[in-house]
Amino acid sequence: MAKDPTAGMTEAQRAYEAKRAAKAGVTLEKWMAQKQRAAVAAARAATPPPPPKKRGVLGRMLDRARGET
Repeated sequence: MAKDPTAGMTEAQRAYEAKRAAKAGVTLEKWMAQKQRAAVAAARAATPPPPPKKRGVLGRMLDRARGET
């Protein structure tokens, strides 16, 4: 079974989210799922990409031999 997305909410928070869901024309469960997906996407977009990895010893030596420093 899926966990209740409104389990940790107070009654006022639940009512507020229910109003927003009704305004958007979706059920509270769908609204909370959309909100969760948007939060995950925003968190993923906020994290910077990892720095490029340093080339291996052989690759660096070849670059230096070619004069690409």
